[in-house]
Amino acid sequence: MEKLTFADFDLPVKILDVLADLELFEPTPIQEKSLKPILSGRDVMGIAQTGTGKTLAYLLPVLKTWKYSKTGNPTVLVLVPTRELVVQVAEIIEKLTENITARVIGIYGGKNINTQKLLFNDGCDILVGTPGRVMDLAIDNAISLKEVQKLIIDEFDEMLNLGFRPQLSHIFEMMKEKRQNILFSATMTEAVDEMLDVYFASPIEISLAKSGTPLEKIEQTAYKVENFNTKINLLEYLLKNNTDMSKVLIFNNNKKHADLLFTKIDELFPEQFDVIHSNKSQNYRLKAMKSFENEEIRGLITTDVMARGLDISNITHVINFEIPEIPEQYIHRIGRTGRADKEGKALAFVTKKEEPSILDIELLMDKDLKFNDFPETVKINPNKIASEKDEVVMKNPAQVKLNDGGGAFHEKKAKNTKENWGGPSKRKTPKKFGANRAQQKAISKSKRKK
Repeated sequence: MEKLTFADFDLPVKILDVLADLELFEPTPIQEKSLKPILSGRDVMGIAQTGTGKTLAYLLPVLKTWKYSKTGNPTVLVLVPTRELVVQVAEIIEKLTENITARVIGIYGGKNINTQKLLFNDGCDILVGTPGRVMDLAIDNAISLKEVQKLIIDEFDEMLNLGFRPQLSHIFEMMKEKRQNILFSATMTEAVDEMLDVYFASPIEISLAKSGTPLEKIEQTAYKVENFNTKINLLEYLLKNNTDMSKVLIFNNNKKHADLLFTKIDELFPEQFDVIHSNKSQNYRLKAMKSFENEEIRGLITTDVMARGLDISNITHVINFEIPEIPEQYIHRIGRTGRADKEGKALAFVTKKEEPSILDIELLMDKDLKFNDFPETVKINPNKIASEKDEVVMKNPAQVKLNDGGGAFHEKKAKNTKENWGGPSKRKTPKKFGANRAQQKAISKSKRKK
């Protein structure tokens, strides 16, 4: 059976030329399965693993039917959860539309909103943005969402996880009801289901694989490690002894630990690594990602800000330096490697405390991780970081005894048992606006009798 090509999609020649320049000729399964449902005009809900080509899956059919609007208001709105994804998706759309007349604007928080308002002076056809900033600009009347015909929400589950539900609801209310909703999500959660029931009209579901299915092209292994500092020693050993670890993405569970790891690794491998997380400025993050993409640095240390949607090519290894508490997050992390039909490797460093999280991940994937022997030459560092130290539990803490006689508590208790004469409002004439109507009537009646 002949393989399907993008030429079979009956796309405009100007878009096919761009795809050819990018050396993209054959659609991925999710791109193939999405074309007809999206072209039908009905609402669509796509469930697909990370790294399967979701961005082109929704962009190609939308651009196939897109028409220029003279009003200058966006007719296509693409919502994504992070600034990095705004930049990435906007760049892809600009590339795909370079031969056609389409005004593409990307907006996100963290930049001066008044400066972003100026971007719309010459109109906008396709708007890409984070929900918060899109809502703010719409409320300020810098943009109108009344003419949006195609609403695309990418990484829908992650948006809800990040607390964007109020902003999404507000944006839905700003648009006309007659529009096509196209949603893509890596997982189907209760929160996603609930939003579908409220806002969308019986969407066609396109499911490429069940939630939690591991990517088959990724070799997954793990090490049992004593603690955080010993993990640093193990990472140093692996980086020194494995030349194939040339483009490495390392995940920590929080910003503090990412910075701590970077400080140590930068001492061991000067100027070979960088770190990004939500506390870093947007310019810093984009610069670090560009250096990583261009292989100017060997690796990037990060948090889950890098776990969703971002497409950096040829990542050789993903290292879960710390194990995520949410099992699905592990799937998103390792999905940064093994992309575009290439092989990938994922390593996990697991402490005793993290073993339950690994079990949850294995249950979700229905797959056991292969544990390697801990290298004998790697030193075990007994020193623990603050988060690993046991909580101090007071032995026989002093307790206030409430059932013995005497003491201030009992004096207060005895005082409170005095007969209640009704409080000030019963003993004094209440103020006009402080008393209730029954009290006012009683006072008036008493005065009349006198």
